[in-house]
Amino acid sequence: MNNEFHIGLMDRAMRNIKTRTSTRIASIVLCTLFLTACGGPSAEDGVAPGGAPAETSAQNARAADIAANVEAARERLTASEGGRLVLGAIEAHGGLEAWYAAATSSYTWEYANVGADLQFKTYLVADNRSRHVYHDFMSVGSYGSPDNITGRMAWDGEKAWIWPASIEKVNPRFWATTGYYFEQIPFVLADPGLSYERLEQEQFDGRLHDMVRVGFEANIGDAPGDTYTLYIDPESGLVSAIRYTVTFGRGVDPENPPSETLFTYEDLVTVDGLTVATHFRGYQFADGAQGEFKNEAWADSISFSRPFNPAQLAMPEDARIAPAPR
Repeated sequence: MNNEFHIGLMDRAMRNIKTRTSTRIASIVLCTLFLTACGGPSAEDGVAPGGAPAETSAQNARAADIAANVEAARERLTASEGGRLVLGAIEAHGGLEAWYAAATSSYTWEYANVGADLQFKTYLVADNRSRHVYHDFMSVGSYGSPDNITGRMAWDGEKAWIWPASIEKVNPRFWATTGYYFEQIPFVLADPGLSYERLEQEQFDGRLHDMVRVGFEANIGDAPGDTYTLYIDPESGLVSAIRYTVTFGRGVDPENPPSETLFTYEDLVTVDGLTVATHFRGYQFADGAQGEFKNEAWADSISFSRPFNPAQLAMPEDARIAPAPR
């Protein structure tokens, strides 16, 4: 998975206006008597330069930032036929405005891989703008029999760490942001640095689907060779499944392309205006056909409005840092 991408904005409204208004009326009367000694409202009084309440100014700045992000994303996506397909999927799942208004993503994420003999569950909180993510472990262990544990991992934009260091089955450099990225498709596919290629329609679950392959520009993240091929329902615009490749730590050989995994997006729910999957099932995929079962994931307790605590990114002294892939 691409860790730059696998890896914020929200305030709220005005209050106590009546009290402040009456106070300022009295001040105006005094100012007419003692003009030279009386100054205008200050930032400390909760008023921004120009007389607007500070909270209103912050709210306006936030709205302007959301609008700018939406405009930039729309410009990127409408530049190609494949990008326009992705934009249609984003709109079907809630829209760019709702996505850029969502300060955080948080949920429990459970992943199980039969071939890797791995199963773990965490509660993760991500800052949707910085893509910093922290996790609290709930369980980790072998496939089908994980053990309840106490542990943490995080990605702070520069390093990925895990605590305690004895948790060896989970590589935080890969996993700190992977569950976030899977869950937030198609929204994260509006990010800068991506390419979009429309493909011929393909069958999935007995129906023809629109297809688009999304790739990364060179030198983006730890795995710029990753690709995501979306199956988009032509009627609803929703993402039914994806095919993904993993080049993390493997490099890219044009003569031996990485294998693909078919990953279904099931049991969709709408939370805070955004529609996301809660159940994922993965299968081997080769020669245009679905193969054996490979992996599975679940998301629960989903929110796009819980607070993000930057203190959780602080690494414990006895944590282990995962190096970047060579």
